[in-house]
Amino acid sequence: MADSKARPGVRADYKHFLPITTRWADNDAYGHVNNVVYYAYFDTVVNEYLISQGMLDVEKSPVIGLVVETGCKYFSSIAFPDRIAAGVRVAKLGNSSVRYEIALFRDGGNEAVAEGHFVHVYVDRQSRRPVALPQPLRDVLSRIAVTV
Repeated sequence: MADSKARPGVRADYKHFLPITTRWADNDAYGHVNNVVYYAYFDTVVNEYLISQGMLDVEKSPVIGLVVETGCKYFSSIAFPDRIAAGVRVAKLGNSSVRYEIALFRDGGNEAVAEGHFVHVYVDRQSRRPVALPQPLRDVLSRIAVTV
């Protein structure tokens, strides 16, 4: 669990949400969703946002985001059959990088059960060299950007 000084965020802190139904296979031997699954939820909400906004074609986009950093704070457990909502916001837009912050909320809950982040560095699909964020992508990311 997270440091007792850390306080979970609330729904109003996040800009875009995706409902997620936990699966039986998400639980581990300890009876709760395994920590690695939280990262899959994080990845899902970010990529769903990018795809829904027309910014990511997983097979053809010339510019793609590669994860270079991740982290997570856990506040309380979730387990199948919990229904959750994953919220995402952009905390920092760099020249070629983006820091996404994600929170998971129980269905109807206001406080996050977990909060995490990851940093994408955007690269040319072929060369894998960093590139400046294309303006249409920057515009879409700005819609969910916050000052933290």
